[in-house]
Amino acid sequence: MEKLCNFNQGFIIVHLLLFSSLLSFTNPTPSPTQDEQSQIISRFQEYLRINTSQPSPDYKKSTQFILSLAESLSLETQVIEFVQGKPLVILKWPGSDLSLPSILLNSHTDVVPSESSKWDYHPFGAHIDENGNIFARGSQDMKCVGMQYMEAVRRLKASGFQPKRSLYLSFVPDEEIGGHDGLEKLAQSDVFKNMNVDIILDEGTGLASPNENYRLFYGERTPWWLVIKATGAPGHGAKLYDNSAMENLFKSIESIRRFRASQFDLVKAGLKGEGEVISVNMAFLKAGTPSPT
Repeated sequence: MEKLCNFNQGFIIVHLLLFSSLLSFTNPTPSPTQDEQSQIISRFQEYLRINTSQPSPDYKKSTQFILSLAESLSLETQVIEFVQGKPLVILKWPGSDLSLPSILLNSHTDVVPSESSKWDYHPFGAHIDENGNIFARGSQDMKCVGMQYMEAVRRLKASGFQPKRSLYLSFVPDEEIGGHDGLEKLAQSDVFKNMNVDIILDEGTGLASPNENYRLFYGERTPWWLVIKATGAPGHGAKLYDNSAMENLFKSIESIRRFRASQFDLVKAGLKGEGEVISVNMAFLKAGTPSPT
């Protein structure tokens, strides 16, 4: 179950601090009033309630929501579909010096599927419990970050701040299934080249903090997806067969398990940090030919 602990001005302050260093921002912004905080949370809940889970995300509704927020902030907007049905939204806050390289704040709109029966609250209900925790798919990965960007921009604009560098916000599709039709195609396009991006801030909240400490990540992992297929002698379940497909697969799994354990040992011994080792996770297993039961 996905839970975001106390979505309050703390998250927004983190991004304001980042903006202050990246955009040469020095003037303090006033803390939001109680009414403004309620509006911030309501907007976040509205975003969470849009079902953008794979494999059939409601991109149309999420795009309309993002564009409505952009309009309220007087941001320039652009919607691109490198692949039909997968809109990518780019927002721009022009800087005072257009010759300077820009900053890109990226987030994705899609989320992974959910099993409602295993949730205490509906995964797209954005329920707030008595402790202020919000339960929803996307509350950690990563609609929270997209909204933090927007709310930080809202506060900066309200303070009268004008950035020297242009600031872009991108809301991309299909990240949860590889990002090939969204961010990858954007990075390869003339659109991205013309944005003249100098630095990109991206996801970092998929690893939830169990407390009120906010972790900042300055590295990026490179994924390597492996599909291992094993074959073997088929036969009747009443007999023992040597060299079965499952037996052959176990050999590979055991090899991977030993390597995974070696990475854990390095972290537990304090020899390497979590970001210095290779994470290995087996995500899906399929065997046999399904038949009606």
